[in-house]
Amino acid sequence: MKDLIQALQILNKYGDPEWPTHCEHDELFIMIDPSIVSKEDKKILKKLGIEPSEDGETFHSFKFGSA
Repeated sequence: MKDLIQALQILNKYGDPEWPTHCEHDELFIMIDPSIVSKEDKKILKKLGIEPSEDGETFHSFKFGSA
């Protein structure tokens, strides 16, 4: 739980979307544009289990999915 909270605190610096998350097929999506997130924060997020999604428009995680 602490890894998820830390990741969300990092991403909160980059925006506060009205609908911040979405789960689909055991995958959590966080609606923050990876292009605006610093390289340093992306490294931390990766260690926490969250990475930019393939489309490059959001972040995603299987570690914190819906299963």
